[in-house]
Amino acid sequence: MLFAWWKTSLDMAMLGLEAQEVIAQRMAMFALGGPAAQVEAQLMVTEKIMAASETALMVAAGASNGKVIRNYRRKVRANALRLSKG
Repeated sequence: MLFAWWKTSLDMAMLGLEAQEVIAQRMAMFALGGPAAQVEAQLMVTEKIMAASETALMVAAGASNGKVIRNYRRKVRANALRLSKG
């Protein structure tokens, strides 16, 4: 029980740190402006709507907190990788 709580807490902390990295990358892109920034802004909104819908389905299906957090972390890491290449 304690291990599961600890693992979830670490996953949440890492999600927060990873999300801050993506936010910083996006803010830098938005500050530069241009077509790439517009595309990223539209993609960001679309991804957030899809992630919220997917999470709602996961919760409705009985997914654990840890599974939901890991799913978000996977998406955030993918965004960080994609943004760092651009």
